[in-house]
Amino acid sequence: SVAESEAFWAAVVEHFDLPLEGQRTLVLADRSMPGARWFPGTQTNYVSQIFRHSTEARPAVVFRNEAGDRDEVSWRRLECEVASLAQWLRDRGVKSGDRVVAYMPNIPQTVVAFLAAASVGAVWSLCSPEMGLTAVLDRYRQIEPKVLIAVDGYWWSGKAYDRRDVLWRMLDELPSIEHLLLVPYLDAAADAAQWPKGVAWRDALQREATLQIDLQPFDHPLWVVYSSGTTGLPKPIVHGHGGILIEHVKTMALHNDVVATDRFHWFTTSGWVMWNLNVAALLVGATMCIYDGNPAWPDYST
Repeated sequence: SVAESEAFWAAVVEHFDLPLEGQRTLVLADRSMPGARWFPGTQTNYVSQIFRHSTEARPAVVFRNEAGDRDEVSWRRLECEVASLAQWLRDRGVKSGDRVVAYMPNIPQTVVAFLAAASVGAVWSLCSPEMGLTAVLDRYRQIEPKVLIAVDGYWWSGKAYDRRDVLWRMLDELPSIEHLLLVPYLDAAADAAQWPKGVAWRDALQREATLQIDLQPFDHPLWVVYSSGTTGLPKPIVHGHGGILIEHVKTMALHNDVVATDRFHWFTTSGWVMWNLNVAALLVGATMCIYDGNPAWPDYST
């Protein structure tokens, strides 16, 4: 991987039969750093690799939280919800390169939202709802999002934290946002209609659709993650579809030895890049196991 990097990455692509469409002969067109260009003659989409593994034999996502909620999301249900939400985004003019951001905890709806955004070529970015208003604005102002997907609140250590007032202020401070998609998580009666730009999550999923995955150039932005912000503003870090697809499959299959019949869990909040790697379990067909809340509450037996 070091002495013969081009041969190594080409071998990873071939070994896992990754969905790179087009001419794969040229592996590394430019070695300069920054600016290296890999597989410039190809197109792909991170989502294309995921639904190759659809099966009725095991769930795609297993979810628990400290409030006692439980859910198992089948591969079929995951695909249907992603397809519906992707169509909702397209119907509202979201296109390749637009930014779709979220203020969401580690729940299945966050996975659906990411995959829907990625499937249309939109650029995803995620902040956890325990992050304060300033921390979120410092990140999202830099990327001018078109759509915000958010919960009304979250649970931590047995306490409820209502974030609806934060959403109001976020919309005031982020004028580029055209739509707020609200997931009622803390309060089942939370009403998206209280915001002028609000739409209820269930309404966005009502329309049945066939999943359409738009191929993107290999280095097309997949998501934006951030540095911690300890030295000035958080620094946006852009990862592309092709690079992350190959890196994540390699990480899961070779480093972590995860296979399709496994269940994979890495405890994380949605504000850490390990959330992104947790999603990578789906790339190898494994079940993604997620937990939202304090894992040590009410005690360490949790």
